Amino acid sequence: MNTREWALLIFTVLGQLAVGALLVLMVVRAYISSKAGVDEADRMTGRPLFMIVPIMAVALLASLLHLSNPFNIMRAVPNLGSSWLSREVVFSVVFMIMASLFTLMQWRKLGTNGLRTAIGWLTVVIGLVQTYAMGMVYMIRTQPAWNTLATPITFFVTTFLLGALAAAVALIADDTFLKKKDAKAAENQSGLLHDSLRGIMITAIILLGIEFLVLPIYMAFLATQGSAALESLRLMMGSFGLTLAIRLLLIFLGAGVLVTYLLRNASSGSQEKALATLAYSAFLLVLAGEVMGRFLFYATQVRIGL
Repeated sequence: MNTREWALLIFTVLGQLAVGALLVLMVVRAYISSKAGVDEADRMTGRPLFMIVPIMAVALLASLLHLSNPFNIMRAVPNLGSSWLSREVVFSVVFMIMASLFTLMQWRKLGTNGLRTAIGWLTVVIGLVQTYAMGMVYMIRTQPAWNTLATPITFFVTTFLLGALAAAVALIADDTFLKKKDAKAAENQSGLLHDSLRGIMITAIILLGIEFLVLPIYMAFLATQGSAALESLRLMMGSFGLTLAIRLLLIFLGAGVLVTYLLRNASSGSQEKALATLAYSAFLLVLAGEVMGRFLFYATQVRIGL
């Protein structure tokens, strides 16, 4: 892989993580609002929300490295109606702007709760369109390893999976901070936090299961799609076989850590540090696995013809 492809890897993985994290935080906010009110929901999700914009900013900066001239990004707008690449760029920028606006509104409590909630969900929808556009960019007939349903499916799985685990880590880090600042407030939100984290971890395990299901189907499909697809499959199993094996091992370990987290999930203070360590470990393992998966996506593609 060259520098431009590494830039695309960073852009797609981090961009999808940012969208997924905002989605999960909005779901958590809605859940806590229904159980304990809007004020408590905003307290629990307010600080974790601040991670979205910096992550998306890094993703967009990485995308500029893919361009020969960063100012070429302005040419995307006129082609919005005909080019998925243009749509990817425009929706990524709009998502960044909307996420910044929503974060500011939440921080400064601008507008009514209804307005802020609407802006938040609108931003999520824009982010999901961004993820869809990212997948459609690679649906190219001359790239059979990319031109399959596995591409948009895996992009959305990465969005939900990394977003869920990043949100979980942010919520746990915020709870750790709150314990030092206001132990009573942290104790009051403990039950809501554990319930939210339990739901997030179960969702992550399901998504990891989907990944394990999609991969063999995808590889079997490549075996039927001609010489270029077969060459991609040979690269995946041959030159990059060790990378694939490590990726699967990381995903498997990540799933195991998540199961361990669920089994140990309890409100007992003596387990809080251990549970936090498990959550952080699961996120790092799965993030590494997803990065390796995206590396394989770019490294094993073989074009038909010249």
